[in-house]
Amino acid sequence: MIDPEQCETMVQVRAGVDELDEQIVALLAIRTRFMDAAARIKQHRDQVRDEPRKAAVIANACAAASREGMPPEIVGEVFETLVEASIAYEMSRFDQRELG
Repeated sequence: MIDPEQCETMVQVRAGVDELDEQIVALLAIRTRFMDAAARIKQHRDQVRDEPRKAAVIANACAAASREGMPPEIVGEVFETLVEASIAYEMSRFDQRELG
């Protein structure tokens, strides 16, 4: 993959974005496995939603975005969605464990 600053065509831009998207999905798959682990480790369903932890995760992501020169608002929105989806996934995995 070439650096974005070296792109001269939209074909190059799109190829770079597509490659990054593959890497992002691979990282999200690993993150999801951590949600599986959390659902396995937590003793009670009410431990799945942890608002202070959610706030910390989003704040950490926004701080990382700022360090990278990216607008933290964008990362905040993405991580709000990611964390809520992760909570829902973990909740379903916890429930499956309890029923299963």
